[in-house]
Amino acid sequence: MTESILDNVKINFDQGTLWTMNLALALVMFGVALDIPIKDFKALWKNPKAVLVGVLSQFLLLPAVTFFLVLLLAPYPSIALGMFMVAACPGGNISNFISHLAGGNTALSVCLTAIATVLAIVMTPLNLQFWGGMYEPSALLLRQVSISPWQMVKLVALLLGLPLFLGMWLNHAKPQWAKILAKMFKVVSLFFFVGLVFLALYKNRLIFMDYIFYVFWIVLLHNLLAFTTGFSISKIMGLDAKSTRSITIETGIQNSGLGLLLIFTFFDGMGGMALLAAFWGIWHIVSGLVLGGLWGIKPFKTKKLA
Repeated sequence: MTESILDNVKINFDQGTLWTMNLALALVMFGVALDIPIKDFKALWKNPKAVLVGVLSQFLLLPAVTFFLVLLLAPYPSIALGMFMVAACPGGNISNFISHLAGGNTALSVCLTAIATVLAIVMTPLNLQFWGGMYEPSALLLRQVSISPWQMVKLVALLLGLPLFLGMWLNHAKPQWAKILAKMFKVVSLFFFVGLVFLALYKNRLIFMDYIFYVFWIVLLHNLLAFTTGFSISKIMGLDAKSTRSITIETGIQNSGLGLLLIFTFFDGMGGMALLAAFWGIWHIVSGLVLGGLWGIKPFKTKKLA
């Protein structure tokens, strides 16, 4: 009975607020892109191994590991679908800052952000459909909703791809303007977006408080597993310490804001999905800053591995 209650709860989010969130997320991505020179993509050719490991960690390993975690925990179906949604999203927009704070390879982090954002246009809907469909309880929800992967691809392209293209173009054409605008857009739009998420949680605080402890431990474990996945594959592939830190952070900091928008747009604010994505959006900032701060305490003494 509890399963059906949570799975059928709808988070109250009106159409006007949803469009505002769409705009805020697009502006966040535009602000991130203003800091990405086209020449940064040369890192793909200079150090393809680290970039490929980062992409593998985000789009293949994390969704697969999430699937096994879902099998182990057997959470409510809507919570499981929320976990698949978060795992299918690209890295979060604060990952570059946290990577810098941690003493990681910031250039690699920026390059991965750009590449992951482009790949997410296809990989996010694909991973959600594939892994969500592999777990029968969440597969039932997917069939009930009957979303069109193509519609999701178009929305993700609009929210991520277009702002990324425009921001990088402005960085190339007017680098001085881009530098000035980047600081304003990233800070203002990010705080605005986070404020909207908190408003959504406040409007639905009774639902949130009913399931906070249930969701908290799942998000905590899922996020820890994401960081561990990025760290482990980097070590296994023999990457240097700086790149390992950046890939760990890129894998553990997910764009849950995008996940929330997709949930409100295509899943009618399904309770378990929305609560998990919203709480992940809060928690990964805390865990990321703690990890980045701890790593940043001991800066590298040598630049030989940079």
